[in-house]
Amino acid sequence: MSNHRPIEFIRHDAPERKDIVTSIDKVRGVLEQLRFGSITLTVHDARVVQIDVTEKTRLGG
Repeated sequence: MSNHRPIEFIRHDAPERKDIVTSIDKVRGVLEQLRFGSITLTVHDARVVQIDVTEKTRLGG
C-alpha cells in the first residue's frame, strides 16, 4: 500500500525555495510542448533530481 499524502501548494510559513521554483518552471515548459504523454518526477532528499517525459505520437487512421 502506498503512502499518499495531500500536497500543500502554498505554505505561508516556509520561505520560497529556489530549487522548487526552477523545477516548476521546467515542468511548465515541458507541459507547454506536450500534447499526449506523461511526466514523471524523481525526488531525492526533497529535491527534484530528474524529469522523465514520455511523449505519445498519435497516428491518423
